[in-house]
Amino acid sequence: MDTNTTAPLRPGSAPEWILHRDADGDRARTAVPAPGAQHAKPRRRPRLFRIAVTLTVLATLGAGTAAAVITAAVASRPDYPGPVAAAGGDGSASARGGGMPTVEDGFLADGASVPLSDPVPAVTQLDPALRDALGQALAAAEEDGLELRVASGWRSKAYQAWLLRDAVRTYGSEAEAARWVGTPETSLHVKGQAVDIGPYDAADWLNRHGAQFGLCRTYDNEAWHFELSPSAIDQGCPPMFRDPTEDPRMKG
Repeated sequence: MDTNTTAPLRPGSAPEWILHRDADGDRARTAVPAPGAQHAKPRRRPRLFRIAVTLTVLATLGAGTAAAVITAAVASRPDYPGPVAAAGGDGSASARGGGMPTVEDGFLADGASVPLSDPVPAVTQLDPALRDALGQALAAAEEDGLELRVASGWRSKAYQAWLLRDAVRTYGSEAEAARWVGTPETSLHVKGQAVDIGPYDAADWLNRHGAQFGLCRTYDNEAWHFELSPSAIDQGCPPMFRDPTEDPRMKG
């Protein structure tokens, strides 16, 4: 059988040599497509359709998996907005939900500070004895041309939890964050027993003169953080901790 052909093939057509033969063995005049060739297109189209459907399903599953991975990664970030019930729960609705703290939480914007006379919770919720000592120090500082201002004072537990999450994100680990930010359960800011003083000149003045008012800088790495230590009036301020991780009060 001669199977040579030079005729170009069209998609779905049979070669010229595929013919029915008559009783004498001659080629019939009417060419009949090879078995299945007549239906090549219908069979190919469902196969392509199945492939397309399969790819769509895989893409959907892949997108779902990727979304789940991304969601898990975002949720694991310390600044992810999540509830802080474990931190004690008190504070503004925003901060309790993991969002931005408000003035109600003792929040002051970065770089901002307020006078000791400002009726905001950051000041009014400070321990009365601490506020009284700060008032005495303020009067003395003003004689030297300086004003002691509160850069951060009392904080709600929800605000402290927000600060801790942000510190972990900033410093890369809980261990490093602990050198700068206490937990909601250990922070003396939450108890109203600590205050951050600004600007720098005022904090430096208080570091040098604060003992006579019972006000002491607590940590070597925080030039702004002061606490009340009444015994300092007679005995001087105790040695500073290198950072909060050396402070036994921060152990919980």
